[in-house]
Amino acid sequence: MAVKRKILVVEDNALNRGILCEILKPAYDVVEAENGWQALECLRRDAGGFSLVLLDIVMPVMDGYGFLDAVRDDPALAAVPVIVTTQNDGESEEVTALSRGAADFVAKPYKPQIILRRVANIIHLRETAALVNEFQYDRLTGLYSKAFFCRRVEELLAQNPDKKYDIICSDVVNFKLVNDVFGIPAGDRLLLAIAQSCKEDTQGRGICSHFHADQFACIIERRWTYDNEMFRRSCARINALSQTQNVVIKWGVYQVEDRDVPVEQMCDRALLAAHSVKGQYQNYFACYDDVLRRRLLLEQEIVDGMEQALADGQFEIYLQPKYRIADGSLSGAEALVRWNHPRWGLQSPAVFIPLFERNGFITQLDQYVWDRTCAVLQGWREKGLPPLPVSVNVSRADVYNVDLTGILTGLLQKYGLAPGCLHLEITESSYTENPQQIIDTVSRLRARGFVIEMDDFGSGYSSLHMLHQMPVDVLKLDMQFIQSEPVTPVNQEIMRFIVKLAHLMSLSVVAEGVETAEQLERLRAIGCEYAQGYYFARPMPVEAFERLMTGTDA
Repeated sequence: MAVKRKILVVEDNALNRGILCEILKPAYDVVEAENGWQALECLRRDAGGFSLVLLDIVMPVMDGYGFLDAVRDDPALAAVPVIVTTQNDGESEEVTALSRGAADFVAKPYKPQIILRRVANIIHLRETAALVNEFQYDRLTGLYSKAFFCRRVEELLAQNPDKKYDIICSDVVNFKLVNDVFGIPAGDRLLLAIAQSCKEDTQGRGICSHFHADQFACIIERRWTYDNEMFRRSCARINALSQTQNVVIKWGVYQVEDRDVPVEQMCDRALLAAHSVKGQYQNYFACYDDVLRRRLLLEQEIVDGMEQALADGQFEIYLQPKYRIADGSLSGAEALVRWNHPRWGLQSPAVFIPLFERNGFITQLDQYVWDRTCAVLQGWREKGLPPLPVSVNVSRADVYNVDLTGILTGLLQKYGLAPGCLHLEITESSYTENPQQIIDTVSRLRARGFVIEMDDFGSGYSSLHMLHQMPVDVLKLDMQFIQSEPVTPVNQEIMRFIVKLAHLMSLSVVAEGVETAEQLERLRAIGCEYAQGYYFARPMPVEAFERLMTGTDA
């Protein structure tokens, strides 16, 4: 059964009010008020619940004109249509009522069929207008809806064939976190601030839309060259308007050249550009172009093929040798991964590792690398080769796996290996995200006998503090330390201090990225024990490393 629409009857004369109610009650839910003041109180309690007001003009306390003025001045009430009723046949009263916002006018004595028809017509018009308004505008921000924005952009481009336009879309980084931590009202304030910024930026030059959730789209005349500073200032202004802190917004720009491209697809391309700079510190925008398009298509192809590639064994272990500086002897290796793609050939980790870190696949790949490395170590033992330790990478995502210790211990048991032969490299940056969790994780791993190497030491700002707190066995100096040019006495003394500090804490030091004999001599002079880098050898297949171990390498 359909819910009856609610009508407010405002009439001081009880007889007239009763007649109106009898006419309306079979079709509507009727609420009564004796004067304008009571009627206002009813509306303010439930403005959205009323479909119509039938209003007498001559009343005590507050007459109909006073009621019309009060409703017109209150945006929350102004949307409810009002039909005025009066016994006066003069035009002046009708004109005055209509000029103050009344939707229609009926005279007394009441004619039931006329009243019912006019009430039904006004309600239908109001509901139709509300539906149109809802289609055209976003309820929260007042900006165009996605569908209406696309239609308006089509019209704008058709009407201005000689003007150059850009589509600019924005996306808030971790918007769901804003809602979760600060609450829905804070999230709404942020969206309203972005909407205000969009209106200001496009005023007189374009139009804007609240596209979806935290995504906004604008079309604007091309009048300037975009740069990071422009969008950084916009981000700061939005943070100030919304009273939030450190909310990061990314923008994507699509230059409208081919007007046959559907508007929604233009916006999708601008959003793809915005997404391409997520995770890039101090990079606030990107432009969609052929280079970005090819990169995004490649990334999508990588994602589409990654699981099958893992199942097919396309990922291969490469080993980069580590050497003892004092005598140049081979002391171990670092396990790295290469993707031997059937069409693309051998792919560097720089092509796929950052993508896997973003989409979470890195944990599966890391576990595969650990397993294959353990298999290599088992093979060396069976071949009677020297038991050299091999270090493997433990990514930030791995650190948060509650079963990490169990997974690694299970691999050692599977291949019959001692924990000391598998060194675990954990990057310094992992520590800065959740220090206590990584300290607890590393402590459990060391208790099981694993050797912990802190990778990229010196690349962050908390290195010394972290070194004091986190239990590790080996420091791996960031390659920027080694490769920095020109060499100054201060640089050399900093490196000497770090190595001396590590030795005081009973830690070994490995320098990575060594490329020249001069760099090696500097490391020797400050007491660094181990080194790796292109000066010694590039990463190589396992078979080539085994030849190096046995001295049979050609």
